[in-house]
Amino acid sequence: MPSKTSAKSAKAIKAAGKSAGSRKGGGGAKLGGKRQVPWLMIGAVVCVLALIGGIAWVIVPRIQDRRETTAAQTDVKEFVPSPQQKDPSDRIPGVVKKEYPAGMHVTAKQRVAYDQSPPFGGPHDGSWAACTGVVYPKAIRTENAVHALEHGAIWIAYNPDKLGSSGVDELKHAVKGRPYMLMSPYPGLDKPISLQSWGHQLKLDSADDARVKQFITALRLNQNTYPEVGADCANPTFDVNNPPPFDASAPGPDAVPMSGTGATQAQDESGGMPAGGIPGLPNGIPGLPGGTPTLPGGVPTIPAPDAQTDAPTQPEQPAPTQ
Repeated sequence: MPSKTSAKSAKAIKAAGKSAGSRKGGGGAKLGGKRQVPWLMIGAVVCVLALIGGIAWVIVPRIQDRRETTAAQTDVKEFVPSPQQKDPSDRIPGVVKKEYPAGMHVTAKQRVAYDQSPPFGGPHDGSWAACTGVVYPKAIRTENAVHALEHGAIWIAYNPDKLGSSGVDELKHAVKGRPYMLMSPYPGLDKPISLQSWGHQLKLDSADDARVKQFITALRLNQNTYPEVGADCANPTFDVNNPPPFDASAPGPDAVPMSGTGATQAQDESGGMPAGGIPGLPNGIPGLPGGTPTLPGGVPTIPAPDAQTDAPTQPEQPAPTQ
């Protein structure tokens, strides 16, 4: 029979075993909850970083694009027209110049047998292509583009088969949003790029040629080189999203020749007149960019407007960017 002492020892050993088991279980629980990963905070940080990256992805290219546009549209000081340098394009190598009579209009259904490709003067459609810094993605009707030149605009034409996308993008910087500028593809062009102003043309191989900016500076809104000074470039009747299409076929026998036979002579457009003053009067009238039909009896006296009515105002002539 077991003694009382041995019974007490057995109870003590049993109690100690229970106590050890309890400590082990408690230690395991403590170990499992030692450190928890802060997934919520990590997720928030990741979202913030992604948001910052997205904003940078959108904003940074826009800033860069704006800088490139500003640089491309800054005039070259040495080629800004002045009384001493009326046509600075005379100093640009490669510029071709021709004299063309102004104001000869054809209808939307007529074509002109131009002597140059792209043309830079001669008869043209009575409606001008909007030249308010428009970059046309598709080729437009030539007769409309030529009329824009008569208003003092620069038309940049390019051959999409000869000029890569980077070159096209570089030219866009010089045009988009800039008044008296337009740009469009010109299929079949013999050079990658051709710049036109009224009576002037420059063909180039590369969009980064320094002569692009020189040509634009020298001839855009140069009052000495285009006929209809003061004429607007905005044209609400010309659909920039769906302009008259380019016709690559050769003009037929019924096309209007460069002499203007079959065209209608325009008298005036928004204050613009043929350069050189009033025909029939010696040296024209100083200060007037254009003319009117010959007045054998001189210029008639125009009565002053009634004091109670507003006199009609002429559009202000835009000045070249200095």
